[in-house]
Amino acid sequence: MIDAMPSHDVLHEFLDNSSLTWGLVACGVAQLSKLFLELILHRRWRPAVLTETGGMPSSHSALVTGTAACIGWTLGFDHPLFALAAMVAFVVMYDASGIRLAAGFTAERVNALPDELWTESLSKPLKESLGHSRLQVLVGSLIGPLVALPGLEFLGSPLHFAASFSFGAG
Repeated sequence: MIDAMPSHDVLHEFLDNSSLTWGLVACGVAQLSKLFLELILHRRWRPAVLTETGGMPSSHSALVTGTAACIGWTLGFDHPLFALAAMVAFVVMYDASGIRLAAGFTAERVNALPDELWTESLSKPLKESLGHSRLQVLVGSLIGPLVALPGLEFLGSPLHFAASFSFGAG
């Protein structure tokens, strides 16, 4: 007979996961910064950049480095879970500046083919902005810990933050 698993409040545990929360916040900050960079550099307000891949900075890099930094800060930088998070971060960043970037360059060349070569199964244009330059990955990888670690240290998990906020208000 299999022992019954103890029942956990999954939502409570999810909301109490500071590493996940602050990694996602770092990702959001990086993605939101694309909107303002678009405004500053290109002088246009284009909210579509919020849902596009590629560009400055890499929000994926911010996500994985922010999460890894929080795991290291919480469990210790010698913990095996930090090692796993760091390795995932390296793979994501390598992929973004290598394979995805190359796929974008390939899409650009395919899009330049004459219209008569396109078929119904291959519609034009292919998405070209897929990856990141090394600078975009670097900036994203710095945003991650710069956002996540202060959030972790000063605000903690969303659950603890909400509890302290509601306690102070009442």
